[in-house]
Amino acid sequence: MHIVEVKSRKDQQDFLLLPVDLYKTDPNWIRPLDKDIEAVFDRTKNKFYRHGDCTRFLLKTDQGVTIGRIAAFYNERTSKREAQPTGGIGFFESPNDQNAANMLFDAGKQWLAARNMEAMDGPINFGERDSWWGLIVEGFDPVPYKMNYNLPYYKQLFENYGFKTYFEQWCFSSTVHNQLQGKFHTRHALIAADPDYSSRHFKKSQLANFAEDFRIVYNKAWARHGGGKELEAKQTLQLFNSMKPVIDEKLIWFVYYKNEPVGVWINLPDINQIFKKFNGKFGLFQKLRFIIELKRKKIKKMYGLVFGIVPEHQAKGVDAYMILEGANSFMKENIYHDFEMQWIGDFNPKMVSVAENLDSSKSRILVTYRYLFDRNKEFKRHPMF
Repeated sequence: MHIVEVKSRKDQQDFLLLPVDLYKTDPNWIRPLDKDIEAVFDRTKNKFYRHGDCTRFLLKTDQGVTIGRIAAFYNERTSKREAQPTGGIGFFESPNDQNAANMLFDAGKQWLAARNMEAMDGPINFGERDSWWGLIVEGFDPVPYKMNYNLPYYKQLFENYGFKTYFEQWCFSSTVHNQLQGKFHTRHALIAADPDYSSRHFKKSQLANFAEDFRIVYNKAWARHGGGKELEAKQTLQLFNSMKPVIDEKLIWFVYYKNEPVGVWINLPDINQIFKKFNGKFGLFQKLRFIIELKRKKIKKMYGLVFGIVPEHQAKGVDAYMILEGANSFMKENIYHDFEMQWIGDFNPKMVSVAENLDSSKSRILVTYRYLFDRNKEFKRHPMF
């Protein structure tokens, strides 16, 4: 076996197509759209190249057959926020062979060390945390759009190499028609009785206004956690415009206090239920079919992408108010049956409590691992919120 850095168009195709063969007998695997994977490694499309770099490696047999892959990357802005400069590895695929996996991990480690990194997280994305982040260790069911999927033995490959759990990402599932606990109704009634509070669902005709409301809540509720940076107006508007084709207006809710946004809950239809039929392609035919299937409202699962309350309105019942406002709408529409809350870090006990109070069950666990190059250095997990 030997490692090859991806350089040629043929190498790029081998990197893209390896999972097709690896997962061909796994009924739960949904092939990602080729364009989404390719965009991560396109310098003209991925803004993270402005402050970092990325490369990819293939593992080949002596006969030249590709059997493994990995990407390595760093972001100068985020790597310096850690106790040691930390890069990342992702898009890892390997046979159930520790030697093969070690060769791939070593390739990533050596490339990062040569660029003054002292640790690596993985499997993560050369981009935002909302895509391709974490290793599934429980809940090997079909995943939502842009969530990593992997074979169960990958856990051993990572841990045998020496990776340790930096944090876990938990997903919670329930049915849309699940009856909420009585305390939700009590807290909802208290907030609803206060004329200073109000709720609104998203409207595409007012996309710019709602994008700005989201930015305000995000910057107050999340940006200061874990060294995060504040969102800019242009960045937020681009985000909402990118989501616009798949947005169901009644799945996104905001809470206001004296007309100032204080809470947001963003849910989206599970469009992977449509994309699984496209075998990675998204040409004109697939786009037309996608639009038709969306209009037919055939998607029966929704997933929670963002939920947050600004600090000064937490612990007042605003979360219950927003949840019940949304839930009443979901049940009235009667389109969606299943609901999965995504990406709740084990370092965020407040959000875990919200999920547990919805009478949901932990349906999926993903792990973000960290590997310190200095094996004598003390390992520390992600700090708690």
